Amino acid sequence: MKPTDFAYYLTEYLSKYLPGQLGLSSNTIKSYRDAFVLLLQFFTEKKGVKPEKLTLKHIDVPAIEEFLLWIEKERKCSISTRNQRLAAIHAFYQYMQTRQPENILAYQQIMTVKHKESPKPFINHLSLEGIKLLLAQPDTYTSRGRRDLVLLSLLYDSGARVQELVDISVGDVRLEEPATVKLTGKGNKSRFTPLMPQTASLLNKYLVEQNLKAVHACSYPLFFSHSRQKLTRAGVAYILKKYFGQAKTVSPQHLPDKISPHSLRHSKAMHLLQAGINIVYIRDILGHVELGTTEVYAKADAEAKRKALEKGNPNIIPSEMPSWQRDDELYSWLKSF
Repeated sequence: MKPTDFAYYLTEYLSKYLPGQLGLSSNTIKSYRDAFVLLLQFFTEKKGVKPEKLTLKHIDVPAIEEFLLWIEKERKCSISTRNQRLAAIHAFYQYMQTRQPENILAYQQIMTVKHKESPKPFINHLSLEGIKLLLAQPDTYTSRGRRDLVLLSLLYDSGARVQELVDISVGDVRLEEPATVKLTGKGNKSRFTPLMPQTASLLNKYLVEQNLKAVHACSYPLFFSHSRQKLTRAGVAYILKKYFGQAKTVSPQHLPDKISPHSLRHSKAMHLLQAGINIVYIRDILGHVELGTTEVYAKADAEAKRKALEKGNPNIIPSEMPSWQRDDELYSWLKSF
């Protein structure tokens, strides 16, 4: 069966253009792929168009708008996820303008489909007391407990994204002063993040215990499962939630209602900000491209301080004062890509 124009260009886009010309990471490409997996499902279920029959002519502005409504209402995707899927589609049609300039008007019309405004994200983070409580939970009399303590300590101290953490190799850790860890983030961009002496000491003991100080171990994953395979993001989330549950039974008032690995990243950023660290340095530690991304922590901290002041002085602020801030083959290929 001859592939459709959509199958041809999408295959070229995902397998050649994104990794070859743009140099995007495999995780970013998988995110783009997932958007088109959903698009194929939508056309199959709602339009009766099988993947091997789907062409570029099937995809227009009304179809994209219906697709976005479908993933939001029927698949219960968040607004953030909806916008992420739309961004992937926009990027594909930006590419298609250069491949089929005769259809540039139709492609630009698809690119005008707007992202949906979403509520400002809530910065779910732990207090310093909460972090101490969480790190007190692993049983350090066992090898697994010692590993988990090192993992959670490094996740917090480095402010790493969970994918950055699981991708750390032994050779990425430098224990000589000043101790650092090399993190590789979005777009395969690397940064060296300083570590506190306590974290470096824990890491050193862990490397010795796991026989990871030999030269041949440099390429080994820093954290691995009982089968010696690199830990997954789901594995890290499981470990965190396990100890979070234990900590909640000890002192629930020091912990938020829920947690994720990203909560420790948020916590590190908030604690650095509260310690008076320049926001530019915090941006570099977190690996943000734009300073505006980091400024969300400053706004969240300012809001928390405002609420604390109001709570401490309930009769001082008049109630009338204003607020401070007014194809089957194509389908299978995508799934296995």
